[in-house]
Order: sequence, then structure tokens, then C-alpha cells
Amino acid sequence: MRVGPAASVILWVCAVSTGAGAVRAASPRPGGEPMVMTSAEVSMDQAVRMVEQRFHARVVKAQTEQDNGHTVYVMRLLNDSGKVWTVRVDAASGSVQ
Repeated sequence: MRVGPAASVILWVCAVSTGAGAVRAASPRPGGEPMVMTSAEVSMDQAVRMVEQRFHARVVKAQTEQDNGHTVYVMRLLNDSGKVWTVRVDAASGSVQ
């Protein structure tokens, strides 16, 4: 299936706006091979929202660290009963460690 340049742009915008990890576009590059795009890293704001929802707690401190060349968000959480703990979020994948 061949699509025009305008459709390629629409596919790219849709893929980026969904926040998908790795997206294979439906339109091939000029050489005929498929185009592969990876989304941007998970932002600090996105990671905070994700962690707060997952753990039903409030992030009271968040910082960015480098771990073997990977960006990691280190977050301190506080829940309603007063428990405090730390989680690490991989900025590239959004996985919680």
C-alpha cells in the first residue's frame, strides 16, 4: 500500500500523539524499507502522574539521575497513612523499578 506525503505526516502525528513506544509507520521510505520511529522519553510530569495513580500516593520529591547512560527519575512518595518510600522510573520506557 502506498500513501502520499500528506498521509505520512498524518500517520506520524497520530503515532506521536498516542505516546506509543516504537511505531512502525504504514508508509515506506523512498527506498521501500519501512520507517521506524521511537517516541520521546517519558517526561517527568508524565512519570509523576503515572506513579501517583499506580501507588495511590503523592510524589513529594522528584529528581533526575543518570544510571549507566540511562535517564532515571527518582521519586519519593507519601501515602495517606504516612508511609514514605522511593521508586525509580526509567525515562525511556516508563517502567517502574
